[in-house]
Amino acid sequence: MKLYDETIKCIMSSLEGAPLKQLDIANANWADAGDHNLILRADMAYELGGGTCSAVSAMGVTANTELVPSDEVYLLGPDLSEIKVDQPYARIALVRVAEDSLGDGNVLYNAIRKIEYVRYHINPEGYMTRISASNGREPVRVSKEAIEKGLGFAQVGKLFLATYHENKNIEAVKLIFITQPDFDYKSLAEQSRHLEEITGTIDHIFKNVTMDCGSCSLQQICDEVEGLRELHFKERKGV
Repeated sequence: MKLYDETIKCIMSSLEGAPLKQLDIANANWADAGDHNLILRADMAYELGGGTCSAVSAMGVTANTELVPSDEVYLLGPDLSEIKVDQPYARIALVRVAEDSLGDGNVLYNAIRKIEYVRYHINPEGYMTRISASNGREPVRVSKEAIEKGLGFAQVGKLFLATYHENKNIEAVKLIFITQPDFDYKSLAEQSRHLEEITGTIDHIFKNVTMDCGSCSLQQICDEVEGLRELHFKERKGV
């Protein structure tokens, strides 16, 4: 599983030298509100990524233990209790799985999507994520009450990790929350789109196994990403 590795390395390279803070999640317990996590504007303290602010979500899957050595939660920028107004926001999830654990063909694509869809099932009380997959945005409303009770990214991160690990294929997750106002969110959004293009190309390969590579609109992605072309021709041989 090296399909996303180079893009993951680019993302981590963009964070080199940044004052990332590793959060202690050992005792950061918080309730999950399930499907009842509605936060109205009148009840919210602020919105991360609201309005015209950036709200980036990026997910990459790897089998490389150097990229994701263990469960870790990091924060770049102010924590939830330190934020007072709407501002940009990003969440990066780097997910490690065992080599070849996700299968081949359409099984591989569905397994990756299943990992991605974890974000739809995490609802920390007082922290409402409003995901727009079509626009690549993931803004978050944070309630006044939750801030008063002590909600921070350590609590949010711990719930994310617990939900990710409900998937038996996941070995470790590195989560990075970014709230630093002057961070290059535009560049991260471009990397996020590239990760999504890779996933989409996997799906395209297994739905069009006899396609002419020379006329394919996704040829550049196949050329750039190690392993995609190998997947394609492996699948064609099996036809």
